[in-house]
Amino acid sequence: MQNANDPDLRSRHLGITEPSPWVRRFAPLITPGDDNEGDKGGAVLDLAAGGGRHGRYLLGLGFSVVLVDRDIAPLADLTGEPRAEIIEADLETGASVFAPGGPLAGRTFAGIVVVNYLHRALMEDILAALAPGGVLIYETFASGNERFQRPRNPDHLLKCGELLDLLGGRLQIVAYEHGLDETAEIPGVKQRICAVNDLGISDRDCAEPAPHPVAPGD
Repeated sequence: MQNANDPDLRSRHLGITEPSPWVRRFAPLITPGDDNEGDKGGAVLDLAAGGGRHGRYLLGLGFSVVLVDRDIAPLADLTGEPRAEIIEADLETGASVFAPGGPLAGRTFAGIVVVNYLHRALMEDILAALAPGGVLIYETFASGNERFQRPRNPDHLLKCGELLDLLGGRLQIVAYEHGLDETAEIPGVKQRICAVNDLGISDRDCAEPAPHPVAPGD
C-alpha cells in the first residue's frame, strides 16, 4: 500500500472496498496455469494488498491468490479461505521478499497486481516473478500528484513514462495511462499499465505475440 507509514493515507486506502476499475478491466487477461487443480487460473499475487480488495475480487473470479502486506490484520477473515495465502512481510526493510530465503523466493505468478504502492527496489523482482504469459496490472500515483495531495514525496510517485521505460521491450504493453483522474476512489495523478509477459511467445510468421482484447473502461 502506497506510503504505508502515513496512517491517514493508509486509513483512506483501507476504507475502499471496491476493486480499481483498471484491475476489473484487465483481470480477464489472466489465464489458467498448469499447476492449478480446478481453479480458473494460476496463482495471482496481490502485492501490498492492504485490505485485500483486489485479492478478494480475484478470489471471486476463481483464482488462487497470494496476498502480501506488512499489516495482515485487515486480511484476517481470509485465513480460512483455501485459495488465499496470506503473507506478512515488510516489503521495504531487509532482504527482498523475492530473495533466496524470502517467502516469495523462486515463485512465479500468472498475474501480479500492484495498486497504490511504489518501492522501486522491487521492480526487477516483480518482473522476474511474472510467469510466461503472465499479466502485470500496475496502478499508482505519479508525477504531478504533488500539486494536489499526498503522496507528494517523489520516492512514492512514478515519473512520467516510468512504467513504459521499464517494461518496453520486455513485456507486451496492452494499455497505459498517465494523467489526473478526478473520479478515482482517491483522486489524483495516476499512472496505470497492463502488460503481458509474452514477447517471446508467438506462432505468427512475423514472430510478434498475439494481441490481447482490450475491454472498454468503466
